[in-house]
Amino acid sequence: MSRFQRIRSFIIGSIFLIFSLLLLFLPKDSYGTITLIIAFILLFYGARQLIYYLWMARHMVGGKIILYEAIIILDLGLFTYSLYDDKSLTILVFLLIIYAFTGFVDILRAFEEKKNGSRRWVRKLITGSAMVIFAAALVVLALVMKNTLILKYGFCLSGIYVACRRIASAFKKTAIVYIQ
Repeated sequence: MSRFQRIRSFIIGSIFLIFSLLLLFLPKDSYGTITLIIAFILLFYGARQLIYYLWMARHMVGGKIILYEAIIILDLGLFTYSLYDDKSLTILVFLLIIYAFTGFVDILRAFEEKKNGSRRWVRKLITGSAMVIFAAALVVLALVMKNTLILKYGFCLSGIYVACRRIASAFKKTAIVYIQ
């Protein structure tokens, strides 16, 4: 990771941490703010993927996958933005589904790394399992207690976790591969 990438990772992690902490202490009707944050993150990431496709990926093998991913993410961002006026739990349930899906993908990647002989598969398996269990626990707790604030607090906790991981990765020493 270059110095610029480290600084960028630290700044983005700090911004995520600040937003998560602000949302944690905002009044209980902050679903609109959460919706806008998720929508802008998805739109920004989709636009970034689209620009990457236009500049470089269209010349690569499998570059159309980047284009399809960018279009799907932009559509998800626009769909999320359209939910801004809907003050219900739809956006938080939508977010938890994405969170659980990400955990499931991490579990599948861990099994693939195990098959390839990597040593880091255990950490990825534990992280993916924790994400799926956390999302399922939030949904169950919200349904049993009939309190929607649990979903908001779960979103804030997951945001704090992602921010701390991003900040930690900025200070993590990267391995250098030497080719002789």
